[in-house]
Amino acid sequence: MSNSISTLFDALWQNYVEITPSALKVQQLFQQNQDVPIINDHIALRTFKHDKVCKEKLASHFEALGYESKGNYYFAKKHLDANHFEHPTDEAPKVFISELDIGKLSDKAQNILLNCIEQIEDDAHSAHNFLWSGRHWTINVKDYEVLLSESEYAAWMYVWGFRANHFTVSINHLKNYTTILDVNQALKDAGFELNASGGEVKGSAEQLLEQSSTLGDMQDIQFDDGSKTLPSCFYEFAIRYPHDNGELFSGFIEGSADKIFDSTNAR
Repeated sequence: MSNSISTLFDALWQNYVEITPSALKVQQLFQQNQDVPIINDHIALRTFKHDKVCKEKLASHFEALGYESKGNYYFAKKHLDANHFEHPTDEAPKVFISELDIGKLSDKAQNILLNCIEQIEDDAHSAHNFLWSGRHWTINVKDYEVLLSESEYAAWMYVWGFRANHFTVSINHLKNYTTILDVNQALKDAGFELNASGGEVKGSAEQLLEQSSTLGDMQDIQFDDGSKTLPSCFYEFAIRYPHDNGELFSGFIEGSADKIFDSTNAR
């Protein structure tokens, strides 16, 4: 993996663990008795369908480093479109970028989000640190509640802005765990709470991908008109299975990804 790619993912990781301290504990758990680093299968980023900050603007940072779009996904109930990107270098993590079609929300919710987007500088997307630049707008509880009533995704973006939504442990590269059930049990034994939406394991060996995830860490958020304790980011775990030709499946499953999104649901 090139220095440029490593530098980018290191910056995303540092920003991620600042609001997801459990991620460091997860790493420590799986690093025990393993003399090689934990391999990151992929990261995920969220944004809005708007010319200023659409998924293509986020993707450009990765494409400049040689990443290519490899899959398209649609989540009708959540009003999301997504793409995943891969780098020709095998060890480089995959990237999953989704965007919310704000036009599918109510006029009230649309106006809230458009006001947020208006507060973003026109060329902000081109800054080297945009992918982990966080929130560019002010927030209040009243508008948060409006967004939450229509879209958990919108409410999360309203609070947290632009950053890696999760990193993903590649179970294929763990020395001491061979199944996702073993990984999940280790997490539960260590006191981590798993996302049970759609079952603790999303996907199957027959679909060539199994995934699970923790729930987002709870963080105190200060709004202009109050405070709330809300989920930040989470850690995912994935095991990939080979096609008949022996190559590991490298894509994603819409039905599984849909449930993974629920890891940041307010609770």
